[in-house]
Amino acid sequence: MSTSIVSNKNPEIRDNPSFVLRGIHDTVFEQRPVPAVGPRDCLIEIMKTGICGSDVHYHEHGKIGDFVVNDPMCLGHESSGRVVQVGAQVKTHKIGDRVALEPGVSCRVCEVCKRGLYHLCPDMQFAATPPFTGGTLARYFALPADIAHHIPDSMSFEDGALIEPLAVGVHSVSTLANVRPGQIVCVFGAGPVGLLCMAVAKALGASRIIAVDINTDRLAFARSYAATDVFQPSPPQAGEQRTDSSRRCTKELVSALGLSERGPGGVDVVIEASGAESCIQMAMYLVREAGVYVQVGMGSPDVQIPIGAFASKEAKFISSFRYGPGDYPLAISLVSSGRIDLKPLVTHRFQFRDAVEAFNATKNGKGTDGRGIIKAMIDPPE
Repeated sequence: MSTSIVSNKNPEIRDNPSFVLRGIHDTVFEQRPVPAVGPRDCLIEIMKTGICGSDVHYHEHGKIGDFVVNDPMCLGHESSGRVVQVGAQVKTHKIGDRVALEPGVSCRVCEVCKRGLYHLCPDMQFAATPPFTGGTLARYFALPADIAHHIPDSMSFEDGALIEPLAVGVHSVSTLANVRPGQIVCVFGAGPVGLLCMAVAKALGASRIIAVDINTDRLAFARSYAATDVFQPSPPQAGEQRTDSSRRCTKELVSALGLSERGPGGVDVVIEASGAESCIQMAMYLVREAGVYVQVGMGSPDVQIPIGAFASKEAKFISSFRYGPGDYPLAISLVSSGRIDLKPLVTHRFQFRDAVEAFNATKNGKGTDGRGIIKAMIDPPE
């Protein structure tokens, strides 16, 4: 985001308190400069921010794979807000507009961006992801106007913040898997992203939506939210090899839910949103011939997979990474039209000054009230 003289400067712009990660379990509230606004940018006052699993992972480990926190980094990337300043060339936004932030800025000129795959840009600057040190757990964040997506007045700012993880579900279920009415969809992992994948599948007309998880409470929530069926795999038996355990659990799932291993009644689309090796194996055993498997969850970088069983079905394997062209507009449309209700997902709310408590509660999976956390939402700085 380049600097430039800007138009429509708002005299009410204040300081920029930010929640900054300096190292593992080492966070501080500090004043950061108000972001510079380029000619095609908007400055957005953040109104709501959801905590993502990746935020917690950086807080707990200081890295995710090759993304290592080497410099102090502001956390947060699931946010909504209102425009308080626009660049001189911006014609689509004005002060006061309500927006959902698509928090990744690509270079826009490389071969990947030119192919319409800007979300895979090698020079992506994504909020709260090294080496970029900016994040949305602050008062202000600047974005190019075309990725500050308008949301209608009928949508709350909490809904707007959840458009980011919903776009992940839209990308995997709609854009990549192309789920169609009448299909059977199985989602492994009933965390926030898995639940939103189920919601998208339901909105697209899937006839059955199966949630698989080892957590009973999450399965109960999934059933109340979007799943038509749930399944809890049994633990490995004594002396059982990992792939043998996964194959056995898959057969138990098929039998318990009256599915077919192949042909009509088989699982057309599998969305793997847990990243767990056992779930990856089960998903590969489960998907029907010529079906679609989409890998969304990120767990161990190396897993053992039953490639023979999978390859013999000529199933399609697709990896899914964040979201791309058209995913945010569809996500906003699904919510604004009432086809997806995001409100049940927000189970806990925190003040900005209590961000550390919000992160710890999300890590533990429960708030101080003893209730399980699906999504924690943080208010803006006072």
